[in-house]
Amino acid sequence: MHNYHTSINRIQEVIHISINFEIKGSTRDFAYNHLKEQIINWDLKPGTKISEKEVSQSLNVSRTPVREAFLQLAQEELLIIIPQRGTIVSKIDLNLVEEGRFVREHIEKAVVREVCTKVNDNQLFQLETNLTMQELCLEKGSHNRLFQLDEEFHQLLFEICNKKRTWNNVRRMNSHFDRLRMLRLAENHDFEVVVGQHREIFKNISERNPDKAESIMEKHMKLVFVELKELKAKNPEYFN
Repeated sequence: MHNYHTSINRIQEVIHISINFEIKGSTRDFAYNHLKEQIINWDLKPGTKISEKEVSQSLNVSRTPVREAFLQLAQEELLIIIPQRGTIVSKIDLNLVEEGRFVREHIEKAVVREVCTKVNDNQLFQLETNLTMQELCLEKGSHNRLFQLDEEFHQLLFEICNKKRTWNNVRRMNSHFDRLRMLRLAENHDFEVVVGQHREIFKNISERNPDKAESIMEKHMKLVFVELKELKAKNPEYFN
């Protein structure tokens, strides 16, 4: 009987620990995703000072998961934690932008070639549906939603190749690149260029033309640098 109760107590302890771990993890992830989205979308601009206390109060969560989210964002170089002084949103580092863009360009060129040989009709339909929604965003002028659909379009390409983990790893090192892309979309409302290149990529995937699809993907990955000097000159306070 003693062993039975001991076992039951141990099981309850394990369940309690597991539930607490899941809650803690999900709360940390919630805080992390919320803050990262605000930084990428420019709701939190470079140089903005933030505190664990204010964030935990605004999100109605404890400070521990917020502190963990801060540390994770600092590892991605989106936040700068200065002991005894506070935490600020980092400025855009063009070296990190180029490194992230370089990795993404070369991986996505390989991915789009593979997509041309593996894509099926259902996956083509998913890509086309995404493009239709992008075109609706053009009519509405919604750059935030267009950015999300842009990401979903590229994610679908990775998923078609069964390379979702690769996508997640690429995304983690592209935060500064994404901030620059979002700034470009916010400053330049000529979204047609972005969507037009997506259309061309889709067309050549549909026609199973890997050489042309790869060529367009390369241009697409370099698009953000077309107006880099102008963006930096207009917003010098946002850059290192």
